[in-house]
Amino acid sequence: MLFYSFENQQQRREEGGSAFIEFQFCHLFTKDVKEIVSVDSIKNWKDDSLYVKDENTFYRQYSHIFDCGTYNNLQQGTVDVYGINYYSPSDTDSIVSKINRQKPQDYEILLEWLEKAKNYNGFYILGI
Repeated sequence: MLFYSFENQQQRREEGGSAFIEFQFCHLFTKDVKEIVSVDSIKNWKDDSLYVKDENTFYRQYSHIFDCGTYNNLQQGTVDVYGINYYSPSDTDSIVSKINRQKPQDYEILLEWLEKAKNYNGFYILGI
């Protein structure tokens, strides 16, 4: 299984500590991308996050899908599995469409989570 969710942080720590990529909802409702990708705006390890333990498989299966993220330095590109990646609500729609067409490994779990992301200001992929 590529994607994990945990009931609490103790369960996450027992499963792998901090060695996860974290998919996290963006709770900020500002349009200021600089604020959104600021390190000070990020609070890791949310209970409603989705986690990836195998970054190599994730990158092989999904890097071409998550190719429009905004980094902390405001540049855009392919998912950085070691940094901050922000995806806006419109990016989310495009990503969902790509996933539905390509159907990479464990895509159903990710699609279910991304549907919930539509209730927020997009989402982050926070690297290891």
